[in-house]
Amino acid sequence: MTRNAYEIALMPGDGIGPEVIDAAVSVLSDAAVRHDVSLNYTHHEAGADYYRKTQMAIAPETMDAIGKADAVLLGAMGLPDVRYPDGTEIAPQIDMREHYGLFASLRPCRLFPGVPTRVRAEHVDMLVIRELVEGLFAGRHDKIAESNDSCSDRLTVSRKGCEQLFELAFRQAEQRRRLHGTPGHVTLLDKANVLRSNAFMRKIFDEVAAQHHDIATDRIYIDAGSMMFVTNPERYDVVVTENVFGDITSEIAAGVVGGLGVAPSADVSETHGVFQPSHGSAPDIAGAGVANPVATILSAAMMLDWLSEKRGDERCSRAASAIRAATGAVLAGGPKTRDIGGAAGTREVADAIRAALSADALAA
Repeated sequence: MTRNAYEIALMPGDGIGPEVIDAAVSVLSDAAVRHDVSLNYTHHEAGADYYRKTQMAIAPETMDAIGKADAVLLGAMGLPDVRYPDGTEIAPQIDMREHYGLFASLRPCRLFPGVPTRVRAEHVDMLVIRELVEGLFAGRHDKIAESNDSCSDRLTVSRKGCEQLFELAFRQAEQRRRLHGTPGHVTLLDKANVLRSNAFMRKIFDEVAAQHHDIATDRIYIDAGSMMFVTNPERYDVVVTENVFGDITSEIAAGVVGGLGVAPSADVSETHGVFQPSHGSAPDIAGAGVANPVATILSAAMMLDWLSEKRGDERCSRAASAIRAATGAVLAGGPKTRDIGGAAGTREVADAIRAALSADALAA
């Protein structure tokens, strides 16, 4: 049976974004061919450099176009020296979250053999789920009076936002247990002892948890829970939390497993998905060919898994598994980029992963 091709919107963005997207697409395309997955790519401009040229972070027609794609693969956006008049950075990825209701960021953090860590841990395999459109980002567009004496941001938590976030967290715990043998456990990180919004969030978490008796749960205050990311990261399976708390703890989790260069992510709703590395645009090394492409390559694998789930297409799932296995093999034996103890460049690592894909296919 002939199936239609998946339409993938590529958004290379700023800094090292084009380099890691190019590397990831080379791996993604090889895996797709080997597993009979047809992909069509379209390229779209957005980000700080685009803003510098047009005074727009993302054009309206681009925002419309990416919404019609089956998925978006994004490199990195933002440059520290390009800012809006209010001093904030250019961040069209946040505009995309708000426009398409991408309410959750999925940040898997797995410690691969061969990747150095400063933490005493061996079997770290967690998923940090960060709420994306509420919490302390809810008032991002609020009008405030200019003052030299004070400034405030609004923190908002809604029942609808919590319910969809927690249902996703429990589904992810069930799916991870079924597919990867993880414990089937969800931890809520909050500050319910002080913040009324977080006490409300914990109440709704308890309500949703009561509908998932087969999934174990914990509720931990964010300060103690953050410490445990470093002292006992192996305790975590799925972690779910408020927007800014998740922004911080997902970076800690990435640091535990070797850094942002090996940390993929996805911003998702029930209908749309944007897949991107957790790192930024790193303009200091842009164009040098030394950026680590692994996070973007693993983000592409996440994209295939998401397409498999949404479309019931096992070919995508097999291609995703092949990418992860090939990437794991290269991380274990090299070559590796300098951020994780090697000396290889972006293209050398991508080519090694492509070779591992080929070797795996021949062995099969």
